[in-house]
Amino acid sequence: MKKSHQSTITGRVNALALNLLEEHPDGLQWSELLKKIMAADPTLHPKTVNGCVWQLVNRFPDQVYKPSKGLFRLIKNKSVSHD
Repeated sequence: MKKSHQSTITGRVNALALNLLEEHPDGLQWSELLKKIMAADPTLHPKTVNGCVWQLVNRFPDQVYKPSKGLFRLIKNKSVSHD
């Protein structure tokens, strides 16, 4: 059985970020995404959350994109707002 990516702190942050973006098809601004991740798991260190969010597009280029500065959205939702 594969080790879950959620077993690491960064894995948990990434999973939370992707789940939140799934819940918000129009995307989330960077600051809002940080707030929502911290609200979901207050035990996470803010700098860790910041670093993970900053790397989302690089780490998941097949899933996440930024249609404008500071806005994160899932690629599968590109057609939602006609980018």
